[in-house]
Amino acid sequence: MATAVVSGASVQCTMGMAPGQLLVTSQTTVLVGGAPAATIADAAPTTNVTPCGMCTSMANPQVAAATAAALGVLTPMPCIPVPAGIWSCAGTPLIGGKPALSTDATLTCSYGGCIRIVSPGQTKVVY
Repeated sequence: MATAVVSGASVQCTMGMAPGQLLVTSQTTVLVGGAPAATIADAAPTTNVTPCGMCTSMANPQVAAATAAALGVLTPMPCIPVPAGIWSCAGTPLIGGKPALSTDATLTCSYGGCIRIVSPGQTKVVY
């Protein structure tokens, strides 16, 4: 069973060095524990998925350039999330016609990382 995710949830990218935050903008009418429930549509860079600290992916042009300038020593640069699509999530209820986001969801970053839910922002509602 998975837990419902709400605005303010913590997310982490496999290429990031710190957690980011999920901010819900896809809907405002369905609340879970007093916070808007997230849907798979909450995947916009910076608007919905905030940066995850420093990025270590060589597919990130800033990291590649800084690493080249450091003669091949991996040089992390600030994370700028670039989600490739929407969250993948299965078997959750619909909110406004969109599947609700749960803790088993993942979101692929165009720079090669996988963004996961670290903390759902609430613990009472389980799907």
